[in-house]
Amino acid sequence: MARNSFRGLKYKAEANHDVDFGCTIKELRSLMELRGADGLQRIQECYGDVQGLCSRLKSSPIDGLSGHSDDIARRKEEFGNNVIPPKKPKTFLQLVWEALQDVTLIILEVAAIISLGLSFYKPPDAEREHCGSAAGGVEDDGEAEAGWIEGAAILLSVICVVLVTAFNDWSKEKQFRGLQNRIEQEQKFSVVRGGQVIQIPVAEIVVGDIAQVKYGDLLPADGLLIQGNDLKIDESSLTGESDHVKKTLDKDPMLLSGTHVMEGSGKMLVTAVGVNSQTGIIFTLLGGGEDDDDDDEEKKEEKERKKRERKEKKRENERKNNEKEKKKHKNQDGTDENKDKDGGTVEMEPLNSDDGAEEEKKSKLPKKEKSVLQGKLTKLAVQIGKAGLLMSAITVLILVALFLLDTFWVQGLPWTKDCTPIYIQFFVKFFIIGVTVLVVAVPEGLPLAVTISLAYSVKKMMKDNNLVRHLDACETMGNATAICSDKTGTLTMNRMTVVQVYIADRHYRKVPEPDLIPGKIMNLLTTGISVNCAYTSNIMPPEKDGGLPRQIGNKTECALLGFSLDLRKDYQMIRNEYPEEKLFKVYTFNSVRKSMSTVLKNSDRSYRMFSKGASEILLKKCCKVLSANGDAKVFKPRDREDVVKKVIEPMASEGLRTICLAYRDFPLSDGEPDWDDETDILTGLTCICIVGIEDPVRSEVPEAIKKCQRAGITVRMVTGDNINTARAIATKCGILHPGDDFLCIEGKEFNRRIRNNLGEIEQERIDKIWPKLRVLARSSPTDKHTLVKGIIDSTIVEQRQVVAVTGDGTNDGPALKKADVGFAMGIAGTDVAKEASDIILTDDNFTSIVKAVMWGRNVYDSISKFLQFQLTVNVVAVIVAFTGACITQDSPLKAVQMLWVNLIMDTFASLALATEPPTEALLLRKPYGRNKPLISRTMMKNILGHAVYQLTIIFTLLFAGEQIFDIDNGRNAPLHAPPSEHYTIVFNTFVMMQLFNEINARKIHGERNVFEGIFNNLVFCTIVFGTFVIQILIVQFGGKPFSCVGLTVDQWLWCVFLGFGCLLWGQLITTIPTSRLKFLMTAGHGTQKEEIPEEELEEMKDLDEIDHAEMEMRRGQVLWCRGLNRIQTQIRVVNAFRDSMSPYEGLETPESRSSIHNFMSHPEFRIEDSESAIPLIDDTDPEDDAPTKRNTIPPPLPPILSSPNQNNNASDNRSFHHHKDLAKTILPPTPGSPLHSLETSL
Repeated sequence: MARNSFRGLKYKAEANHDVDFGCTIKELRSLMELRGADGLQRIQECYGDVQGLCSRLKSSPIDGLSGHSDDIARRKEEFGNNVIPPKKPKTFLQLVWEALQDVTLIILEVAAIISLGLSFYKPPDAEREHCGSAAGGVEDDGEAEAGWIEGAAILLSVICVVLVTAFNDWSKEKQFRGLQNRIEQEQKFSVVRGGQVIQIPVAEIVVGDIAQVKYGDLLPADGLLIQGNDLKIDESSLTGESDHVKKTLDKDPMLLSGTHVMEGSGKMLVTAVGVNSQTGIIFTLLGGGEDDDDDDEEKKEEKERKKRERKEKKRENERKNNEKEKKKHKNQDGTDENKDKDGGTVEMEPLNSDDGAEEEKKSKLPKKEKSVLQGKLTKLAVQIGKAGLLMSAITVLILVALFLLDTFWVQGLPWTKDCTPIYIQFFVKFFIIGVTVLVVAVPEGLPLAVTISLAYSVKKMMKDNNLVRHLDACETMGNATAICSDKTGTLTMNRMTVVQVYIADRHYRKVPEPDLIPGKIMNLLTTGISVNCAYTSNIMPPEKDGGLPRQIGNKTECALLGFSLDLRKDYQMIRNEYPEEKLFKVYTFNSVRKSMSTVLKNSDRSYRMFSKGASEILLKKCCKVLSANGDAKVFKPRDREDVVKKVIEPMASEGLRTICLAYRDFPLSDGEPDWDDETDILTGLTCICIVGIEDPVRSEVPEAIKKCQRAGITVRMVTGDNINTARAIATKCGILHPGDDFLCIEGKEFNRRIRNNLGEIEQERIDKIWPKLRVLARSSPTDKHTLVKGIIDSTIVEQRQVVAVTGDGTNDGPALKKADVGFAMGIAGTDVAKEASDIILTDDNFTSIVKAVMWGRNVYDSISKFLQFQLTVNVVAVIVAFTGACITQDSPLKAVQMLWVNLIMDTFASLALATEPPTEALLLRKPYGRNKPLISRTMMKNILGHAVYQLTIIFTLLFAGEQIFDIDNGRNAPLHAPPSEHYTIVFNTFVMMQLFNEINARKIHGERNVFEGIFNNLVFCTIVFGTFVIQILIVQFGGKPFSCVGLTVDQWLWCVFLGFGCLLWGQLITTIPTSRLKFLMTAGHGTQKEEIPEEELEEMKDLDEIDHAEMEMRRGQVLWCRGLNRIQTQIRVVNAFRDSMSPYEGLETPESRSSIHNFMSHPEFRIEDSESAIPLIDDTDPEDDAPTKRNTIPPPLPPILSSPNQNNNASDNRSFHHHKDLAKTILPPTPGSPLHSLETSL
């Protein structure tokens, strides 16, 4: 007690701080680990009720915390911050160490060290002559002394390469971290502080806060429900149970972090944050068992396990097929097997079907393909690497053979002991030459170029309001062929206002004056609007004077609240009269109801219910309407048709959204209604009025849609609005043009056309509709998903369609996940939609999607530019080194020079060419499609054409340079000879040609003007200029280490002139029409689906998507060459972050223990009729063999766990999801990782 009273004295000065908090972290943590009834019981035993806990935490259920900075700081100190610390990034030294692991670099280091050691050995001078002519001829001691320089220079350049590599990786990691933080800061949540509802960053939430929870939220902390309306939570991310859990004060008030609000709204008292919340606890456990380098044995075991599983699956499938046969016979006896247990037919038959055929179908259907570009590149790099390896081996063999023949055969010398070191020195020299050929041949800059290009694009796309969550999305967007867009907020401004109203038997074309409306109707109207709109929707004063009022919350509701203000009635006063706690029952809006109703209990114990909803739906439930004098009169079906024709259709054809407002009284004499029987409650309504809400089309949208259509992308509008409104808006946007024969249909009609007599969806039927479909109105989330899936799976066009989808609601999740690229709305979007998406549009604007397409295409082009440059250098350098070595027994380009060329062409060029900004011209061509080769015919023509020019110049200089420039011949120089002018000129000209060719490489489609827009890219100019300056320094002052001699101005001008010739030659090549050169091959095709070997397809059968990069990596692992190692490092870095970028990762896939970020990036969804979508735990993951993944199931588990349905949409999924508790009971925890067993089972 003493401590408490002392504390009390200290805090007495301010209200709210009289004593210590009445409960500890431990108590709250253990409370939140209980569920349902147990939790309630604990609350009653310890605190009385939730209010009791509120007072112990010094918080008020109505006014929340005071918001004093001291109070907040003290709560953070006492109960922790709401952040889960991320994994530490790798330090620079770790990255250096990784770069050093490179096999070729190690070989070079070893060779350099041997060469260093040998250079200090001097045989007695007299005998030097006996070792053959090649060894003699050293002019003076000084030169022989300098023999060590070459070895040292190689070591130095290796260090350079390593540092540059490590720095690249480090800056990349830093960029991703920055992006991560940016996403986390964007995450805000509504809390009540000092009686005001404010939005604060998620990290600022403290224990004791009163948070407002609404439809679509991702809960940021654990808490207890204080007040709720029809609140349903999807807890699958924690429990794996896919059913929505209803939360009520008297049955289950526990709300857990990382779970999704699927329906309803409410308030919660925050009881645990950060590492003490349920999500945080699991993270800490996962972090505890963190171990990046898993043992090989484990990997082997895992592979074995996978094999066993696959066999089990086959058996299971056979069993299922047999059952199916039996079922078929049964069906022929007339029983209808196609009924769900509730008696309704299953809505999405193909998704929910439960048999082996589904499995087979699934493996044949097109899967979502990831990182196609990365896959193509990796494959190309592997092929080039193999060729380089072959060339370097041949070079070494030829050099050694020639030397041995010359010394022991032609000169006929015996092998003497004293000469051995000298001979070894020769062999080492040859070996180094071979390794340098390999270094130049392997294009390790390729993956670097992709990463730089993607990272650069992602950074720049932020400025264009695209927040990229998955790197792949950026590249995929360039191939997009179809965009399915929402209407509200994307094509329109999402600033709704009531502009027309039908009230008291009159249709007003603009909002009427308040005195024109009878008082009785006015009261019903304003009360109905005030209480039957979510209390989170509000109209705030404008931020700037003269600006428009700010709309907060649901925009349609804001329009109604604005309408009430236009009628000079303050909705806030009515809300104060009926606070949220006093509302008797709320039926919140969802995609099935298409309406929202609120019930008030009157003082005489009778009830009154207010409803609002889509006009054609709600009018069918009205049997009365308020007339001009304010009394209710009968509303017959014929009257309804009149209203639809004369009011609703004219409003809709002007692009207005029509909403009907109605009410119903439940008199005391009828007794207590059955509130759970919704169909009965929502009938016999009295219509108050119908409003037409305008949501103007964004001014920039028609132009953006025109750009899309020009670029070969079809824009389709999928909306929940009625068909006339949709058609009007589509025409304004330019999606529909008058006189086109495009389809514009409603969801019902769409479903009727795509289903057969059994109600199953058929792909052939979808194929008849989608090519012409432009507008899908009154569509449910299921329809959207069906359409997207139908277009992606379609095979009627030769190119597989790449579909982008926009979505903002919780129920758009499945479509966003299914699409190749999912765009979520940053402003209007719910957290659930953002979780399922690949890119978040921070301004909710359609034009940003067009920007994303531009950036996507630009990534593709940047990489092609880099390839064109890189391959020219590779071809030339390898041929020069090879022929030079064979003819002159020495490579014209020395090891150190080669490393410098490699540095400029790989690292610098990838920076220069990968950062070209996109131009509008990119939108003038059709999408490339998935199967387009990286190197087109035109590029092949450029590569070979320039190679011919460069080789001609270099060989002329090499074999006739001494006569042309009148200098000493540099060929056949002895070991340790000083550098010659001759070879310096060859090297210098070579580098100059590369520099000028870099400018040529800026254009890949055969354009003439290669300088166009060159000054828009400062990086490019800086790098070209910088390289030129360094080259001057190397030649003039590089001396012995670089094997260079200073050149005269004359010689320099010749070198530059020969380099400049590249640009002129480029013009000549452009003139040759590519169509004539039929013999040119294209290169860099990705592995097509058909080419994947059987056994690999087998392995991938369980996966939802094919990750091309991963696949090529596995094929390439046979090769040990340096590039591949670099490529692996690059891809590792990319992979680590590709799945990251999700705000605070909850608990979807504990498969990667190394990366906290992988956590919430894959909520999967299942779709059923009359249920909004449900995220499930993701039980398959695309990376098969990555050492950090643990998504395999140990064999001893009961059959439930190894359910054959890896298909997430399988209807027996419920059984699959008891596995968390099962795992706990069956698997003994293994030492070393407390959650190891649970993870393994997950």
